[in-house]
Amino acid sequence: MTHRAARIALLGPAALAGGLALALSVHRPGLAGQAGAGIWFAAALVWLAATLAARDLAALTPRSPTGRRAVGLAVPLHFGFLVLVLWETVVVGAGVPAVLMPPPSAVAARFAAAGPVLASDFVQTCLKAALPGYAIGCLSGLAVAILADRVPGLGRGLLPVADVASALPIVGIAPIMVMWFGFDWPSKAAVVAVMTFFPMLVQAGAGLAATGRIERDLMRTYAAGYGRTLLALRLPTALPFIFTALKVNATLALIGAIVAEFFGTPIVGMGFRISIEAARLSLDMVWAEIALAALAGSAFYGLVALIERATTGWHPAMRGR
Repeated sequence: MTHRAARIALLGPAALAGGLALALSVHRPGLAGQAGAGIWFAAALVWLAATLAARDLAALTPRSPTGRRAVGLAVPLHFGFLVLVLWETVVVGAGVPAVLMPPPSAVAARFAAAGPVLASDFVQTCLKAALPGYAIGCLSGLAVAILADRVPGLGRGLLPVADVASALPIVGIAPIMVMWFGFDWPSKAAVVAVMTFFPMLVQAGAGLAATGRIERDLMRTYAAGYGRTLLALRLPTALPFIFTALKVNATLALIGAIVAEFFGTPIVGMGFRISIEAARLSLDMVWAEIALAALAGSAFYGLVALIERATTGWHPAMRGR
């Protein structure tokens, strides 16, 4: 066993066990809100051990792809768990009011208790607003990018405008879409479509332009027209660029749908719930909605990344992953 592996085997479990012990101990009546110097010194030691273990773990370079994926997953899980337990320790041990920062245990309890409400909010925001808007924005952005590539004059005039329009603030777009499409999910889907259209347009345009001159000349020798060249050469070459836009838009779509709900929505949805519960000072429910949004966004991003790995494994950029 190498020195690095020995440190990981020693510090990793010690940090996890120590952090969990601290998070549980501060809930005792004599320590809740009255933690002394010993607790904070122990918390500092746990954080130091976790940082050293995560550093050594990240420096590991397994030879097998499975080992590399396991290391890549273990580092954020290790560090994320320590962040949660130290968050619990600090908030409970220092007696921070719940209206300012609830502990993760209170957020988890509220998440479990409010399952039906969170489920209806997820359906309204993610499935009815973010997903349709994501599909419309990405598909239309790709279609316009292909049209701009086919008509060079259109591309030279449209892409600079797209760069400027992509900087439009969502707080300016959302009220307009609510006036146009009403308070229900279509206005939120429209906001998401606008937000996801321009990243796809720019990335897909760059991908279509990335084809080499030699490859294009080869397709001409085969007497291939624009459509055949597009399907056989241009689009496959542009796939890494397209998936970059899809992954960026996977997070933008959820953000856009949530923020758009602040400007008018039926009495359901993540954005509506966050604004209402924040006004009631029910911060545990707000954090439960934030946790749900983080889980949904991460799952959506991971799904797109898996599809990218399955469809672009031949590309040089993916071979080393």
